[in-house]
Parts: sequence; structure tokens; C-alpha cells
Amino acid sequence: MIAVVLKGWPRLSETFIARELEALEARGLALSLWSLRHPTDTKTHPVHGRVKAAVAYLPEYLHNEPGRVIRAWRKLRWTPGYAAAKALFRADWSRDRTRNRIRRFGQALVLAAELPPGARALYAHFIHTPASVARYAAALTGLPFAVSAHARDIWTTPDWDLAAKLAAARFTTCCTADGHARLAALSPGKPPHLGRHGLDLAHWPEAPPRPPRDGGDPSDPVIVLSVGRAVEKKGYPALLRALAALPATLNWRFVHIGGGPLRDALKREAESLGIAGRTHWRGSLSEDEVRAAMQAADLFALTPEIAADGDRDGLPNVLVEAQAQGLPVLSTGVGGVGELVTPGLNGLLAPPGRIAALAAHLETLIAEPATRAAMGRAGRARVAADFAAAPTADAIASMLRSMDGAAGAA
Repeated sequence: MIAVVLKGWPRLSETFIARELEALEARGLALSLWSLRHPTDTKTHPVHGRVKAAVAYLPEYLHNEPGRVIRAWRKLRWTPGYAAAKALFRADWSRDRTRNRIRRFGQALVLAAELPPGARALYAHFIHTPASVARYAAALTGLPFAVSAHARDIWTTPDWDLAAKLAAARFTTCCTADGHARLAALSPGKPPHLGRHGLDLAHWPEAPPRPPRDGGDPSDPVIVLSVGRAVEKKGYPALLRALAALPATLNWRFVHIGGGPLRDALKREAESLGIAGRTHWRGSLSEDEVRAAMQAADLFALTPEIAADGDRDGLPNVLVEAQAQGLPVLSTGVGGVGELVTPGLNGLLAPPGRIAALAAHLETLIAEPATRAAMGRAGRARVAADFAAAPTADAIASMLRSMDGAAGAA
């Protein structure tokens, strides 16, 4: 059994993790899920229900479950791994004297104490907090661990922390070329595995033909869809300003799906720009609802930027989903977006935050239904050719099996 350490389960914004877990189970791997947080989303995607692994929740805050933490400590304090794990914690504490660091060690104690006897390895999704917990737990138990690194944690985790985890992990995976380059520079002798989080197109059938709207009919506006959390790195203020800069004669409607802390601020921004009547904020939706919204839309827009703290997107999964539904994409060249979108072929890219460029591309895509249709077809073909889920799932399953076998031999 592979114990998978997750930031939270289930989470609407991390569908790619659920899809990977489903694929690993389909390849015969037995999993148990260990979540650092209790669920907060009021909805789930169908894929969450298809994952069969049992889920356990570690103490989200140590002071809420002190008895559980103390029992774990008493069980482990005289074991051979406790001294090794404590030494790792002390070295990390010398550079990161935060409550979160203590919480990671406490969660690792509980994880190591409560792992079922059949657990043979640990696999952490995200190289920041979940990987810290997995690394300490691996030292406590003597089990090997592996890490899946993504966008935010690659770019906002300190170099020393990344290097320590890369060195200790049996293997590390990431899904974009720029993220791979950063991690490889910190671990030149053990580069991470580069594998895209793609889609199983069996769950994303081709969308029905769309009407050739051109923005000329006020009663039938072109629908511009965006799916993403309302956070700084998504670049929504620039997108709203670009929409506001479009010619008044062009008829469009902007639909946003997603939650996030800046959602109310974006609504106020739309009001101040005079486009509130053309915007619709639908909140968090399930995968089926998102797919239906994509089939009803004419184009997809997501314009990520690099946030002030360095946070950024890798390759947003919703862009791959939109292309799978035959939607042309307007985006920016941040992170791994350029690995999916070839400008002029299956979408258009603008420099991040460049309102005039974004507006020009929007005008083209809204006014030219034939261009949209051609880009949408090319996008679907690109996903089928280069973003199928199976190759990455096969590779990760193989690496996890080898790690599980090594643990059993030891």
C-alpha cells in the first residue's frame, strides 16, 4: 500500500490530483489517503467518488487534537527513527522557526504512528507542507517517500527546503518545463521526472457544434468563459480591464466559475469599469457543471500573472479541459501555458498584465467565429496527441511500484 499525503481532500481546485489517484488505482496500486486539512468545499467532482482509497485526516491544528499527538509521540519516541526525524526537524527549525514547522512534525508523528501495517511507501502531493510531513514520517518509519511538485510550491518554497526534499525523496515529479528546470538546478544529480497532468478524453467527449456568434447581435452575445480561483496570480483585474476596453458595438458576456478571496473585489472592479451587467459570477461548480459551461461558451480566457510573492501557475488544468471541449484559448505565456497553446494555432497569448494586447486578442476571437472554430479543433487535437493522461500515470505507477518493492525487500 502507498500512503498518499495530501494538502486537503477532496478539493475542487486540485482535480488533477484526484484524476491521478484514480488512474493509479486503475493500474492496480493500493492507496490510502492522508489529508492535512479537512474538506471546505461544499461540492465535489465525480472523480472524487471514483477514488476508492480510505481517507484519514491528520490533526489540522495540533492544539485541537493534543491527545492524538501525545499518543503518537509516546509510541514513537524510543524507536530508531525518532532520533533521525528529530535531527531533520532541528535542522529545519534553525532556518524556519514557525508554528507551521512544528505542526508539520506533529502531523508526521501522527501519520507514522497510525499508518496501517501494509504501508510500504509514502507519496506526497506538493513539495511544501505535505512533503515536509512525508519526509519526517519517512525518517520515523524507515519507509521511502516520493514527491509530486507543482507550480506554487516549486516557486515559493525556499531553495534550502527544496534541495533537502529532492535529495531525500526516492523520486520527484513535476509537470512543466520551467518547474523542472528550477528543481533540476537544485538537484543536478537526481533530476525530477517531467510528466504532464493530462486528461482521459473518455471523460471529456467532444462538445457539440457551436453557433457562429460574431458579437453583432445584442440578443445573442459571444460567451467568454473563465474558470479559476479569484487570487492574484490568475490576473483577473487585467482581464476585466481588457473586456472593458472592447468596442461598445461588440456584444459579449463574461462568465466566471470559481471561488477565492478576491471574488468580491473583482465584482466591484467590474462595476467600476461599467461592465457589471455583462459579467456573471457562478461560484464553485462541479466538474459536470464546468463541462456544461464550457460546451455553452464560445471562447476561454485565463490570463495568469506572476504574483508579488513569486507564486504562479504551472499549466492550469482548466486550459487543457477547455481545449478538450474545442474552445480557443486566450492566455498569457506564464509557466507552462506555452507548452499547450501555440499562438495562432489553438489560441492566442499576450504578455501578462498587458491590457491592450489582451483586448486586441479578445476582439479578434469574439468577432471571428471561423477563427474560433479552427482553433478549437486544433486544441482538441493537441490534447489528444500530447496531453493524454495515460503516459504520466503509467510512469508514476511504475516508479511507485519499484519504490514499494524496494521497501518490501528491505
